[in-house]
Amino acid sequence: MKLFWSFVFAAILPFGAFATDTPAAAAEPGADTAGIAADTPADTDDAEAPDAMPDPDTELLFLDAREIDVRDFIWQRRIIVVMANTPNDPLFERQLDALRERPEEFVDRDAVVIHDAYPEDNSPLRQVMRARGFMVAIIDKDGEVKARRPAPRSARELMAVIDRFPTRRQEFLDRRPSGR
Repeated sequence: MKLFWSFVFAAILPFGAFATDTPAAAAEPGADTAGIAADTPADTDDAEAPDAMPDPDTELLFLDAREIDVRDFIWQRRIIVVMANTPNDPLFERQLDALRERPEEFVDRDAVVIHDAYPEDNSPLRQVMRARGFMVAIIDKDGEVKARRPAPRSARELMAVIDRFPTRRQEFLDRRPSGR
């Protein structure tokens, strides 16, 4: 079944690349984004834009699914997907807060958080994940959805799931070969 979803994910994702090329200013100017970290400041010069992007090796990134292409992270980062029907969903807010509690540990696990609380925009990631209400999922570096839950999970639970991935185990052994 996992292999099936990998093929579905790989087949549908290229079609969504055209939908992510819309400017951020076109995305609901009056939308309430309380509790969601912005990717870049709203009033910055073009010269400052590259410096405004945080370093994913030192800081946990919270990215909006409407503004990014998930394929950029394949084989580089693990993706923690958090979806809801509204940004004011208590489960959505609780999950993002849980992720913000221990950001350094997610950075150590090469993770990035991609959130989507606007089903009407129908982002490419939402089309693939087909979320109904709240959902949290973990996509490993190989692009395969490894875990998916309809309820919030603590940061500790999510890290335990990531630590069981074969790619994570191999990374750990590569960093500490004497621990075999």
